[in-house]
Amino acid sequence: MTTVAEMLVNTLESAGVKRIYGLPGDSLNPLMDAIRRNGKVDFIQVRHEEGASLEAAFDSKYTGNLSVCMGTSGPGSIHLLNGLYEAKMDHVPVLALTGQIETDLIGKEYFQEVNMMDLFRDVSLFSQRIINPESARYLIERAISSSLNLRGVSHLDLPVDILRADAGKNSGSVIPGRQVMETKPDLHRCNELINESSNPVIMYGSGCRYLSSELMDFAEKIGAPLIYALKGKGILPDEDPRVMGGLGLLGTKPSVEAMKKSDLLIFIGSDFPYTQFLDPSKKSVQVDSNPMSIGKRITATVSVVCDASYFLKNISPDEKERKFYKSMEGEKKRWIQKMESDEGSRGDPLNPEAIVSTLSALLPPDAIIMGDTGNVTVWTARNMRFKTSKEFFFSPWLGSMGTGIPGAIGLSFASEKPVFAIVGDGSAAMTMMELITARKYDRNIKVVVFNNSKLGMIKFEEEVMGYPEFGVDLLNPDFEMIGKAVGIGGFTIRSRDELQKVMESFVKYKGPAIMNAFVSSGEKPMPPELNFKQARGYVTSILRESIG
Repeated sequence: MTTVAEMLVNTLESAGVKRIYGLPGDSLNPLMDAIRRNGKVDFIQVRHEEGASLEAAFDSKYTGNLSVCMGTSGPGSIHLLNGLYEAKMDHVPVLALTGQIETDLIGKEYFQEVNMMDLFRDVSLFSQRIINPESARYLIERAISSSLNLRGVSHLDLPVDILRADAGKNSGSVIPGRQVMETKPDLHRCNELINESSNPVIMYGSGCRYLSSELMDFAEKIGAPLIYALKGKGILPDEDPRVMGGLGLLGTKPSVEAMKKSDLLIFIGSDFPYTQFLDPSKKSVQVDSNPMSIGKRITATVSVVCDASYFLKNISPDEKERKFYKSMEGEKKRWIQKMESDEGSRGDPLNPEAIVSTLSALLPPDAIIMGDTGNVTVWTARNMRFKTSKEFFFSPWLGSMGTGIPGAIGLSFASEKPVFAIVGDGSAAMTMMELITARKYDRNIKVVVFNNSKLGMIKFEEEVMGYPEFGVDLLNPDFEMIGKAVGIGGFTIRSRDELQKVMESFVKYKGPAIMNAFVSSGEKPMPPELNFKQARGYVTSILRESIG
């Protein structure tokens, strides 16, 4: 006999699933045994189900493939929601498996009975309870196909008696592959707009990942400065003269100036939501593979529904003799000088820019960077500058604190590369027990905790909105000792004198490690054009910015 649980695991294996993140529980016992018997899909035991869903989300962000997380009936499954919203809002395929009590007990207010269908309705684009073994295969394959093709979260609620039941004639598996819809639009009008422009600017996002050479060639041909949304960071090297940096609170002064001087904006593979930084009166071209993103932010002069690869390989404007990006070289040079001054000008306690700058100079070539949410997002986006492309990951749409450590673990499983997480002390305390998961599976992650005993971004928001500082003081543990207590490397930096030496030892350490980096609580993540007084006019939504 093949049980529904066994059929489920075998189907996931056929769909290419490598890992299931979660914790066991009584309602999941048949599923756990099916994973054990399968032997090809790994079970990754986490220490909290939020860690499971975040690890699955970032695993999928790296691979683009389906990832799976699971929680037992009641509280175990409730804990999955934060990481699932991370996946939903960043459009990555994750399947959530929730344990459920026996079908004959549902509706009787039994122990750990939670209405998972109501609970998961908003986060899921497909959500069903398996109530009949005869329909199990169909629902499982619908869930897989929905996540892969619609790019989001699917959910299956699994009563324990159904998991134990005979799958019968459903025991086979036929996986519907990911459907790719090709669009090959005429780019004639795009060529005309580019030819007519004098100062075109390109803004790119995650849709241009793995297209660095095509993007560079296009920018050089039309002489355009390159500006990235946060998810586009790392696709091109920051030190290239054509790359101006990001836009908005996390952005740079040369990007702001390039946007001001531009006469044509070309958006490629980015759903940049902060229209405060865009001028809708300027001519624009929007390129996106998702037709629902067209016109969502501003109405473009010309909209093109296709993927970035097709656009970059088929756009054919005239080459411009005058290169607009060259006129921005002085602006960019002054900005870099300002950043370097900020990174090196202060004594103790260290400014956070110094930590990021020192780390970025020591990273191995294949390192992945995971930025948590808060002030650390600003320092990671601005002060990590490389001569070559790097892979960066953030919580760009949900902006959830606590993503750094579990996100780094998921990225490590997905890539088998070294992952460096930049984390605030408030965020670290939320999910730091996932360091045990890193130790258990010997994940090569390095976590830098910015320790200023404050919720730094909230403190800044209170100040600029005219409120007194309140409720943001943190009583922190010794993060070095926390690391050593769970069996990973532990390091501490307290002064500039020891910064270089300790950071070198930290980067070279074999295996997972954590750095307790004491930094100033007074450093303000100012927008590139504003001083502190001017920043009072900013609304909270901008101050929380994590660009998509």
